[in-house]
Amino acid sequence: MEREAKVVWLGPNWPLLAFALYSRRVPRPAIPGVSPTAPLILGLVITLGAIVAYSGYVTHQISGLRQLQNGLVDRNRKDSLQLLRIQNDLNSLALAMRDMLDNTEPYPLTAWSNQFDRIRADLNDALRLEEQVTPVGRTADQQSYLKASVAQFWDAVDRTFALAREGKNQEARSQIQLSLQARQAALSTAVARLLVQNNESEEQAAARISEIYDRVQRDVYLFLTATLIAIVLTSLYLIRMNRQLFAQLAALSEQRSELAQTLIATQESTLRHLSRELHDEFGQILTAVGSMLTRAGNQAPEGSALRADLREVCEIAQTTLDRVRSLSQALHPVMLDEAGLESTLDWYLPVVERQSGIHIFYEKSGESFSVDGNAAVHVYRILQEALNNVGRHSGAKEAWVRLQFEDDALQLEIEDHGRGFGGRKVNHGIGLVAMRERAELLHGSLHFANPSQGGTKITLRVPKETLVSHAG
Repeated sequence: MEREAKVVWLGPNWPLLAFALYSRRVPRPAIPGVSPTAPLILGLVITLGAIVAYSGYVTHQISGLRQLQNGLVDRNRKDSLQLLRIQNDLNSLALAMRDMLDNTEPYPLTAWSNQFDRIRADLNDALRLEEQVTPVGRTADQQSYLKASVAQFWDAVDRTFALAREGKNQEARSQIQLSLQARQAALSTAVARLLVQNNESEEQAAARISEIYDRVQRDVYLFLTATLIAIVLTSLYLIRMNRQLFAQLAALSEQRSELAQTLIATQESTLRHLSRELHDEFGQILTAVGSMLTRAGNQAPEGSALRADLREVCEIAQTTLDRVRSLSQALHPVMLDEAGLESTLDWYLPVVERQSGIHIFYEKSGESFSVDGNAAVHVYRILQEALNNVGRHSGAKEAWVRLQFEDDALQLEIEDHGRGFGGRKVNHGIGLVAMRERAELLHGSLHFANPSQGGTKITLRVPKETLVSHAG
């Protein structure tokens, strides 16, 4: 014996309502594992710290390199230029002294006094500038020796020209040979030694600069390598966490789909049971009541008040019977099981026209094929919900329903030129959720679009193999 099922009618989408209540009351399964947020933030902080530290290190190296260039290389170069100037003046003095010792010259020794004065002025200016740009490596003794040697040389020059002005040319020439030329040679040697020292300092500075460049370049490569390793490790960690999360989401989605499928199947089973109960039980009872009232009315006297009352009650019973049958068809059209999807739509669309006042243009195309009863129910429910939305929300007075039988799929389109969604998202609402769930159960796709004329266009596309496979 079959047990009698007692159900409470919650509307055509009661399983989805139950699913929402279930989701609120039953806690969602916690996702195992540690959230990747904290490690990622820590990694970001470490990376930013490393970048800041390395930037400070590079800035320090560049500052040291600039200081080295400005403090050593540039000073050495400027000092070398002044030393070359000094050396050139010393060479000019050597040439002048050679001419003074040449006996073939018809000029007296005092004739070279003005030339020596010009060279002295230039040499003193060069010494003054050279002292301002003295390199860091120059010792005080070297600088003092150079200044003292120059001063002694000019003292000897003054004594020589004093002897020449007194007419002691032979003694003056002896002073040039014995003192001035020796002092000039010593000064040239000292200046040459300073030039060599500057060249050596420049070579050392160039070596230090090259060393700094090599060290910075090596550190850049090491830093880039470490950064790439950190990026690779972070990417691998993210990939691992994402795979875990997607696997868990896929498991939850599968559980949700199974639950939704079970709820929708329960819904259709309940609706089918209620439809049969209304059609069979209540329909038979109302039919019997109508027959009994008709017989009773026939037995009442013609023209009596009782006969009129019985006829009125009989009409009420017939009206109630029609409403019960209409409700039974709305809950679950028996035609889906008996005549199939096409015949059900041929019957249902005119009913919607009469009830809603919306003129429906119905188009069929393609070579039709049989659709399994379970699949036909889902297609019918999606059409039913779409037309209900047209009547409740769009404000349109016309709608288009297109049923296309293709070689590999069945496509159903419902279009209206009403208000549409007005830019609102179409993911909310129990009815739309139920439509999406039914489309997924059929392994099909459900798309919402806005036609150029305005309104809404809903397209359901279901593979043919899915519609036929349900028949098994």
